[in-house]
Amino acid sequence: MDLHLRDKAFIVTGATSGLGQATALELAHNGALLVLNSRSQDALKATVRMLVDAGVAESNLVTIDGSIGTPEVATRLTAAALEHFGRLDGALISVGGPTGGIDSTISDDQWLDAFSTVFLGMRRVARATADAMTEAGSIALVLSSTVHTPVAGIATSNGLRPGLAMLVKQMSVEYGPRGIRVNSLLPGRFDTERVRLLDSQGGDPAGSRQRAEASIPLGRYGHPGEFGAFAAFILSDRASYLTGTSIDLDGGARPSM
Repeated sequence: MDLHLRDKAFIVTGATSGLGQATALELAHNGALLVLNSRSQDALKATVRMLVDAGVAESNLVTIDGSIGTPEVATRLTAAALEHFGRLDGALISVGGPTGGIDSTISDDQWLDAFSTVFLGMRRVARATADAMTEAGSIALVLSSTVHTPVAGIATSNGLRPGLAMLVKQMSVEYGPRGIRVNSLLPGRFDTERVRLLDSQGGDPAGSRQRAEASIPLGRYGHPGEFGAFAAFILSDRASYLTGTSIDLDGGARPSM
């Protein structure tokens, strides 16, 4: 399927690993122009090398380093898209998981840091993207299955992601009249570094993975490329009547409707 993404410009945060990187690769293969963001300039350089080695024109890629928890980063991202590509058609907004642990072990300062990066950071990038867009387009926030069901050991994520899912609904109402679609993607267990870290917390990563896979109807973790392909579709005009929706990508793991 031609997603009609050629020469359209997107911001991708969290672009140097996991689901963000997989989405950047899929968008780039479909001819999109990308503003790639990560905290690490070295990681961004490595991702650019990977994309170029995969046949992507380096002129289609711009990098902006910095945490989206820093207020000015959102403005830098949108400014880069307009300066280098003359347009902005949307964003895939992903951020690394906040401090792990159960609520009784997490300090107020850690909660505030997580809120600043995960909640306010994602909101800022989404709002800045919408403000910079002059035509219809699409914004997708990468949240988590924790929107519906808490995951052990990540209390801050469990607390913040559901609020972001409702904020996505709010944004879809506000930006819909301009033709801007806003959705949230709720990945379950994918074979990423973050999930492997979660599996290792109990000291038995293989056993943790085996137990998790047993609870997934498809019997396995997702591949990042599977997420990237779906995210690219959501960002494309092929999903032009989809907005304000939280979409599970979990192999059927959520037992409820």
